Amino acid sequence: MEKIIDCKGMACPLPVVNAKKAAEELNAGDVLTVLVDNEIAVQNLSRFAEHKGFGVSAGKKADQEYAVVMQISGAAEAAREEEVACRMDSRRKGMLVVLSANVMGTGDAKLGTALMKAFVFALTRQDQLPDTILCYNTGASLTCEGADTLEDLKLLESEGVTILTCGTCLDFYGLKEKLAVGGVTNMYDIVERMENAAQIIKP
Repeated sequence: MEKIIDCKGMACPLPVVNAKKAAEELNAGDVLTVLVDNEIAVQNLSRFAEHKGFGVSAGKKADQEYAVVMQISGAAEAAREEEVACRMDSRRKGMLVVLSANVMGTGDAKLGTALMKAFVFALTRQDQLPDTILCYNTGASLTCEGADTLEDLKLLESEGVTILTCGTCLDFYGLKEKLAVGGVTNMYDIVERMENAAQIIKP
């Protein structure tokens, strides 16, 4: 069986997210072809395929059109089983994600905002979800009304992820009445959770 998905015009990480979803629906021996319009997407998809143990090749079909072809291996079934297992015990892993700003990295604010949105979205698509997400300083706005990240954070919360936002930060930025997902926390709790975390991820 061969499946073709068109991811041209999609921003990172959507080509990889869609390829992952499509691969999970295929069996060993099937072929997945992903169409994209830039070399960065080709590189990201190739790395994804290699990580999953799939055979992979890529070629340029036309200007701004590339095809990444993946040969699905027996690892696909194992990956599906692993994903189920990881999601079942993800809260026992002690993974803590810290969002201390409403942008990711330093530099252009518009780019930083887009990167943070992509990071939170990609977080929802991971095989292993975090136990807790802590938001403070300008990161407090990510859990409030009007935030581009709100729906993805609500999805994570529905999957059992604890989402907590610094109360002092909400007060400082006048956002206390706009909190739309998760609960409110304090600095003592933030420090305690960081000390007890098995792994801390901070974009």
